[in-house]
Amino acid sequence: MKKEKKKGRGWKIFLGILAALALFWTVINLIPPKKVMENNPFLKEEKALPMIAAHRGGGVSNPENTLMAFRAAVNEFKIDICETDLWMTADGHLVYSHDGKINRMACPEGTPDVVIAEHTLAELRSYNMGYNFADPKTGEYPYRNATEEEQLAKGLKILEFEELLAEFYDTHKDLLFIIEIKNGGDTGREAARIIDKALTERFPDYRQNVVIGTFHPEIEQDLAENHPNLMRGASTSGAAKFVVTQMLGVNLFSGADFSCLQIPMEYNIKGIRLDLTWKTYIDRAHRRNIAVQFWTINDADDMRFLIERGADAIMTDDPQLLMSVLEEYR
Repeated sequence: MKKEKKKGRGWKIFLGILAALALFWTVINLIPPKKVMENNPFLKEEKALPMIAAHRGGGVSNPENTLMAFRAAVNEFKIDICETDLWMTADGHLVYSHDGKINRMACPEGTPDVVIAEHTLAELRSYNMGYNFADPKTGEYPYRNATEEEQLAKGLKILEFEELLAEFYDTHKDLLFIIEIKNGGDTGREAARIIDKALTERFPDYRQNVVIGTFHPEIEQDLAENHPNLMRGASTSGAAKFVVTQMLGVNLFSGADFSCLQIPMEYNIKGIRLDLTWKTYIDRAHRRNIAVQFWTINDADDMRFLIERGADAIMTDDPQLLMSVLEEYR
């Protein structure tokens, strides 16, 4: 009889713990999370279609990260966001490039590495950033023999940070920018200072149009502490923490303080596939006024899937393709 009483008491305790955990889980999901900012320009309007983000300016149609590419993306493909990366030159200029060296875009095969950090802006300007661009239809290299004058006129020289902003500042006030600081350490901190100064003094109307990302924890910390008015994208650890807390249903504890969550459609961790496209993740990010942007999407069916999910932006190397897919919905 005593054993039965103890057994019954044990079950009651166990069920009580389960009930308490269920109540705790319910409460933390009902409490409205704190918004990271009141008005986030990277959030699409309710029921609107996702924004088009030209990844590196759209490298399918034009040489990536060139003024030629960004001009076509904005004027022809009607993009909403320019996505790109910044490196510091040897003489303290910020230039757009995904790689730390320009060989893939600008040099004949066999050329010794042309590292951005080891060359001045003037030296880098001597290269043709469209040299290795192949036309996707013909396979030919249409800009390989371009003269210096043609390279300048077409926008095929390496592009400096402020040049891109100045190109559209007077005509496209709503244009948005996703920029990644590639350098770490003191160089990355100097890059953040240059960006902040330019947005404050020369391009104030773009100050809330630029979100900055980095893979360097020390640069993320510097941005948060010394440039709090600049919008930040999620770091790798910040994005992972957000996804895990949403997965476990404890999103109140994510601690997210970034404006944009930039993620692929899935992560593969030691053979385990994590699907990041769940609508609950997007909805919970929106509760905090965090924009959800997926990269790098070059397949039409994937684009349609993310449109249905409610993504705020789709980053693509082929903005022309995304534009045509969006037209189906319009």
